[in-house]
This record gives sequence, C-alpha cells and structure tokens, in this order.
Amino acid sequence: MEAGGDSTAPPITPLRSNDAFSDTMPLHLIKLAVGCESVKELKGWVAERMSAAKKKGLPQHHVHVTRMTPKRIEEILAGGSLFWVIKGEIAAREKIIAIEPFRDRDGIGRCRLVMQPKVIAVSPRPMRAFQGWRYFTEDSVPPDLGKATAGSVAAMPEPMRRELRDLGLL
Repeated sequence: MEAGGDSTAPPITPLRSNDAFSDTMPLHLIKLAVGCESVKELKGWVAERMSAAKKKGLPQHHVHVTRMTPKRIEEILAGGSLFWVIKGEIAAREKIIAIEPFRDRDGIGRCRLVMQPKVIAVSPRPMRAFQGWRYFTEDSVPPDLGKATAGSVAAMPEPMRRELRDLGLL
C-alpha cells in the first residue's frame, strides 16, 4: 500500500467534509490494499502512521496519496468511505473526511485522501484485482460487521473465513 506521500508542497485546494452536502447520497471509493494480508495488518499500519504523526505533532488522520483526483468530490464528502480490497475481498473501510489535490516535487498532480484513522471491518465480498481506485455506489457497499457478527466472523482467522466463504458457508 502506498504511503502518505513524500511531497511537502501544500494542497492546491483542500476540500473537507461538511454539512453542505448532507442532501447528497454518499459515493465511496474502492482500492486495493497492496501488500496487506489482513484487516488486522491494515489496522496495524494505520496505528503505526498515527503514532508517527503524533510524535511529529501532526493531525491524527490517515492519509493515502493517489495519482488521480476524484471528480465527484461533493458526493464522496457527503459521507463516503474508502473501501479496501485485501487478498481478493472487500474487507474494510475508512471514512473519507477530506480530499486534497496537490502537485509533487516533479509538478505531477496527486491527491491526498484524508480519512478518519478508524478501520471498520465490513462483511467480506469477493473482488477481482484492478488498478487505481474506482467509484463505489452506496447500493453496492457491503454492510459493516456489527458487534454481534464481529464476535464470530471477524474474529475468525482470515484464511478460515475465506475458505468458509468459498465453500458457500458464509
């Protein structure tokens, strides 16, 4: 998974979530968590980044840098999340709170997706690999794993859960 970015250049126009978009149906993004093996590992990565940010006196937000800036920003900031695909499954999400387009040291346009640093496990669903990110509509998103479900399905070792899903038992 790509890190938060190397550029010290300020964002061109930070766009933050607020109530102005409350009547808009949320739109989500979906992206592969490259190199991540499990939701637990993703949570560990986010925790490490938050610890490093705290030591540097930076805000406690998880930042993911992408090459392309979403065009449908208002819909994303109306409550959208970044859904993570881990080992061929949609497995977790983080709420997007800001989108910050910027230019890197080479003058190439990039985008920071700023998220709440809380990884939320979702009901796993198979998803084939793809490049970059994709829009993900509200009617397509898997539900969050609730506390009752989290105690059983989310607590299972991921290889076991995947095998049970492949067998049609989950």
